[in-house]
Amino acid sequence: MTTIPESELEFHFYRAGGPGGQNVNKVSTAVQMRFDAKNSPSLREPVRERLMKLAGSRLTLEGVILITAVRHRTQERNRADAIERLQDLVDKASVAPTYRVPTRPTRASKERRLQAKSGRATIKSGRGKPTLD
Repeated sequence: MTTIPESELEFHFYRAGGPGGQNVNKVSTAVQMRFDAKNSPSLREPVRERLMKLAGSRLTLEGVILITAVRHRTQERNRADAIERLQDLVDKASVAPTYRVPTRPTRASKERRLQAKSGRATIKSGRGKPTLD
């Protein structure tokens, strides 16, 4: 697992919208965290590529991942939430995908498939109207 040092993270706090009473109009609790994934020295190249692909719409054209956290009512909890969400993304990107090795069907399985097809065709042809022979 790769951990991101906090020195590579940039935080910007602003006032969150939505419910919260008078507090929401006075305190900047929402956080926007920026992480420069493209130029990060703490990520290996394959992890970086998978992370940038996983980030999706959160990735800017410059290779910066933006994570916005407004779930909680305090700055500290929103900051921790943003860091946790980035760490989840990095953890998912750290796991290399396992590729399926294609195999060819055996001769016996091909024969079984063809026998099943012809058996099904026989059953279906027997469902038609009887002929007057």
